Amino acid sequence: MQFRDLKKQYEVLKPEIDKQIAEVISSGQFILGPKVVELESELAKFTGVKHCVSCANGTDAITLPLMAWGVGSGDAVFTSDFTFFASAGAAAILGATPILVDIDPQTFNICPTALDNAIKKVLEEGELTPKVIITVDLFGLPANYPAILPIAEKYGLRVLEDGAQGFGGDIEGQRACSFGDAATTSFFPAKPLGCYGDGGAIFTNDDDLALTLRSLRTQGSSPTDKYDNRQIGMNSRLDPLQAGILLPKLHKLMSYELDAVNKAAGWYTERLKNAVQTPFIPAGYRSCWAQYTILLQNNSIRNHLQDFLKERGIPTMIYYPKGMHRQTAFKHRNLSDNDYLNTNSTAERVLSLPMHPYLRELDVEQICSAILDCLK
Repeated sequence: MQFRDLKKQYEVLKPEIDKQIAEVISSGQFILGPKVVELESELAKFTGVKHCVSCANGTDAITLPLMAWGVGSGDAVFTSDFTFFASAGAAAILGATPILVDIDPQTFNICPTALDNAIKKVLEEGELTPKVIITVDLFGLPANYPAILPIAEKYGLRVLEDGAQGFGGDIEGQRACSFGDAATTSFFPAKPLGCYGDGGAIFTNDDDLALTLRSLRTQGSSPTDKYDNRQIGMNSRLDPLQAGILLPKLHKLMSYELDAVNKAAGWYTERLKNAVQTPFIPAGYRSCWAQYTILLQNNSIRNHLQDFLKERGIPTMIYYPKGMHRQTAFKHRNLSDNDYLNTNSTAERVLSLPMHPYLRELDVEQICSAILDCLK
């Protein structure tokens, strides 16, 4: 059994993917080119934004808008404490200070109340200038934008949506990667829309920002003269081979995979809802189910269950075993566990189960039966 069955997906899409790869090779255009332009156009259309600017990976996708907005030393960037390191690391590498915020214990996404309090605290201390909120659409569920966007407006902050895990989800029909001033996604292979290597993209309705991002991803070059570098940028371009791979994957995501993962999530929830805490999906929200993550009573039960399932050939993962405030890179800041009670409790009890669009109901039945047997 696979945790995320990329081999099965390739079997289904093999003719289309192989055709796209062959077209790129025969074209002889191996840096940017028409496949990248085509993908960017389709991604923008899918998410409902004006511009999509692709880049080399999801971390660069977060870093580039921060660079474009001039974020740096003395600035505060607010993000969730319970997520992958890149959300905070992108701000730190530019010299800004990531302000880590506790989560909502139901959704695992950044808590709007804790966010508001964190902004107030930074303003009261007066040492940093609040600049950006990096939200995270964790496990496929969009963050609470109806609450977060008014907070950003109240304090005059930009919002950067980290939609690496949320691509394909929505709130009342508005797609993930369309919220805030800009949004990002990652095409890391295990993501809801993944390529066969690294890749990323940025989404925005801001014409000037899109132009700046296209410059920054190619060493800050001029749009009319690539040898006139008008600003300091980076080398961060999406490979056209990966663009070709992503095109049929995007079409399949739209036509089949989003519905399929939501069906699989329903199978899990129906069987497990009386035994564990199953994922909470607020009314009007749709998840793309980057992960199906349950919550156990305590750390001992979680670890025992993981071992029990492993013995039966059922893979699981722990996303994430600790909050970012406990990461060694931020140890010097002496961040207190008392400010991250929800993150700490969640990290000790979460367990992610196999989830992908080609999961069969028989597979889910096998997994759930093993879980229920163990918990008895």
